[in-house]
Amino acid sequence: MRLKIKKTGSFKNSKKYIKLIENASVYDVAVNTPITFAPNLSVKEKNKIYLKREDLQPIFSFKNRGAYNKIVNLSSDQQKRGVIAASAGNHAQGVASACKKLKINCTIVMPITTPEIKIKDVKRFGAKIIQYGDDVNSALEKAKSISKKRQLAFVHPFDDPYTIAGQGTIGKEILEDNNNFDAIFVPVGGGGILAGISSWIAQHDKKVKIIGVEVEDSACFTEAIKANKRIKLKEVGLFADGVAVAQVGKYNFDILKECVDEVITVSVDEVCAAVKDIFEDTRVLSEPAGALALAGLKIYSKKTKGKNLLAISSGANVNFQRLNFIVERSELGEKREKILSIKIPEQPGSFLNLSRIFGSSQISEFNYRKSDLDEAYVLVGVRTKTDKSFQALKNKLTKSGFIYKDLTKNEISNDHLRHMVGGRINQKDHNERIFRGEFPEKPGALLSFLEKFGSDWNISLFHYRNLGSAFGKILIGIEDNNSNKTHLIKHLKKSGTIFTEETTNKAYKDFLK
Repeated sequence: MRLKIKKTGSFKNSKKYIKLIENASVYDVAVNTPITFAPNLSVKEKNKIYLKREDLQPIFSFKNRGAYNKIVNLSSDQQKRGVIAASAGNHAQGVASACKKLKINCTIVMPITTPEIKIKDVKRFGAKIIQYGDDVNSALEKAKSISKKRQLAFVHPFDDPYTIAGQGTIGKEILEDNNNFDAIFVPVGGGGILAGISSWIAQHDKKVKIIGVEVEDSACFTEAIKANKRIKLKEVGLFADGVAVAQVGKYNFDILKECVDEVITVSVDEVCAAVKDIFEDTRVLSEPAGALALAGLKIYSKKTKGKNLLAISSGANVNFQRLNFIVERSELGEKREKILSIKIPEQPGSFLNLSRIFGSSQISEFNYRKSDLDEAYVLVGVRTKTDKSFQALKNKLTKSGFIYKDLTKNEISNDHLRHMVGGRINQKDHNERIFRGEFPEKPGALLSFLEKFGSDWNISLFHYRNLGSAFGKILIGIEDNNSNKTHLIKHLKKSGTIFTEETTNKAYKDFLK
């Protein structure tokens, strides 16, 4: 969703930040990061696309700028007592690295959902860690409480003039490096980086559009603009943990209403696709919040061509355990993978007939389990280049008499069903044998196998998932009523696919037989 902002027409609140940014102390811990041209993205989006590489900071995130600027401006008494902060990770690293540089005692409150990689990095700087709450807001309240009790200086992750000014040095660097951008896209959590960048750029180059980008399930700035006041979200999504904030900052909101032109909300799938895009152009694995700005840029670029567009690549502290999810959902985010539920008659050869419809289409997944004597449902994942080619495929299914449902946007299907299709066969008299094997990852491999397999045996179970490697793993159930058990083995060998029988496998007996 795109929401244009009717700016106040003055710089009443943001004017003072020009001096604060000019005087900001950041380069003792931060570097002036480069702006990188993204050639692959530029071709795909038909615009010249650039990335401001804050992922190249020493802590792999922009957060060291604001944290250091805040702490270095504390009084000597405050510094002696020590500081406390709350963060899901990147701000924590910024605060911890600043305190190590300045030799100040540091305590960080982190949500229990914080990725382990960020916890390890904070510990590396010598900070004391307290894990509390499920999100940043719970951690914030805990940190504020400790701050009052122990008289520790609280370093807010976004809602503080010195923090905002530190992040604003990014905007200053952008215009010093290249003042020819048509639009700049900035991630939004609490609004600190957007407030800092927009306050500088809006007052120095009015022709540049400043656009904030939020995840749909954490869109506190969007809701604040709609209501013309700060709104606290009841719930926030945790996938993009770096922007999982329930309410935009007060200082920030005052600036944003004056300086920001538009806010765009994006889905988790679109963020995952942006992570992939950044990797393909830079070979850097961005964290979800780090790729957020680019996800918004891609939505914006659909309605404009030939422009110079810049996205802030804000961080690369990705949780390794999330990579599988990111890879899988990136295809959906690019709208390249479609999920279909297709009803087929339960008889030999029907699976083969269905496969012929797909032909050489790139199949990412086949899920099938026989459960009814007359009909069955197949869950199919297929990669298509365009909406037009997908429509052509659906037309072929309809013409051939297959009934289908498009489950591409069905969250239950995407998150759960595709991994759960299975169950026990609903027949007392059956003679099912189970085999596992591998397919070469190339278009038409599934059809080639089924053509060779033929229709002499009925397939009672089939699972295939493209894993992005040279081979995809498959599991197949075959009803074999032939007394000569070697007959099926010989037939399978002729298919050209190497199979291992797993009929006696305990997992199969417990869950599928």
